[in-house]
Amino acid sequence: MSPTLAVIGAGAKAVAVAAKAAVLREMGVDTPEVVVLERAGVAANWDSVGGWTDGQHRLGTNPEKDIGFPYRSALVRRRNAELDERMTRYSWQSYLIATGQFAEWVDRGRPAPTHRRWGQYLRWAADRVSMNLVAGEVQRIAVDDDRWALHTHETVLAADGVMITGPGQAERSILPGHPRVLSIAQFWHRAAEHERIAAERVAVIGGGETAASMLNELFRHRVSTITVISPTVTLFTRGESFFENTLFSDPTGWTGLTLPERRDAMARTDRGVFSARVQDALLADDRIRHLRGRVAHAVARDGRIRLTLNSDRGGEPLETVHGFDLVIDGSGADALWFLPLFGQDARDLLELGLGGPLSGQALEESIGYDLAVSGVAPKLFLPGLSGLNQGPGFPNLSCLGLLSDRVLGADLGAGHQPVTRRKDERQPIR
Repeated sequence: MSPTLAVIGAGAKAVAVAAKAAVLREMGVDTPEVVVLERAGVAANWDSVGGWTDGQHRLGTNPEKDIGFPYRSALVRRRNAELDERMTRYSWQSYLIATGQFAEWVDRGRPAPTHRRWGQYLRWAADRVSMNLVAGEVQRIAVDDDRWALHTHETVLAADGVMITGPGQAERSILPGHPRVLSIAQFWHRAAEHERIAAERVAVIGGGETAASMLNELFRHRVSTITVISPTVTLFTRGESFFENTLFSDPTGWTGLTLPERRDAMARTDRGVFSARVQDALLADDRIRHLRGRVAHAVARDGRIRLTLNSDRGGEPLETVHGFDLVIDGSGADALWFLPLFGQDARDLLELGLGGPLSGQALEESIGYDLAVSGVAPKLFLPGLSGLNQGPGFPNLSCLGLLSDRVLGADLGAGHQPVTRRKDERQPIR
């Protein structure tokens, strides 16, 4: 009996793991049963329904870095080439061929697809491998003996391992409910409805790709000035040469770097940086300004939103206040969005494995080769926090094929009878 791997979130990582598991089963190889729990639908965050985009902006990663990339499997001795060949049936190119779009894509110079088109590819692949999808939002994660128990509104799913994916909710903002402060979801909802923003002074909080996509959209709106607020000294451009890209596609030498070297590499190439394409657009628009600092406080006063920024000048703390007509909170994904889901029993289990209090830094520094929290059983896979220890490509789309290898190659223990029960039923989870 195969163990059950539950995946929270039906995005690219879930589809990559489900596809490789399906291919392994076709090859007669024992592999976990993959069950994906999702509240909104497959690839929802790549369309306006997810709140992170309007679906019209371009993918920042090359689409060839699809669910099988880099096609360098190491799961099945003497059959890895066969595994990779089978995975190409679910590649980006295979999707284009199957949908009659391949020739046009090549003739147009292989452009980056829109977020919506990338989501369509993921849904195509999920459908082709018959991904096991359970509709529902996980509300609580508990422990039942040696298994995880994932509670949705209506059901409880028992699993031998859990992989948590996704950026969390896009609805949070520094001043919830105020009409002059937009969350990520509110901003993209307006963009999807083709509602023009008209304001004199606009602030965008954040220096990463989430904020960059918003700036790219704001260029076409009626705004006089756009101030980007980030803690960095300036708006850095993401390194995109062969050497930087290799760090994401091939993490072979990553663990040989010191922690300061890894942090420096991630700061230069991934965290809080804009893509070269967005930076080129910024250079052409004289409405863009930059303010260094972290937003400590926001208050509505005299028809404006006043932001208090904390920064550092010559080693001395500095606090300044700035007023704006509209503030867009584009501070981006919360890597720890899932922590409130853990019940006390699950938190105790994690703290026991970590050997100390549960924190983002402790989790990040505990991620092992299989992208799971070391010392914790049953397995808890956190690819979104694996960049520091295992390589910067695992939290994003840069090496989904390697990610699925690591996760499916993990030891989930002996298999159990897979059980999903309704909450009003009284049979045991196991």
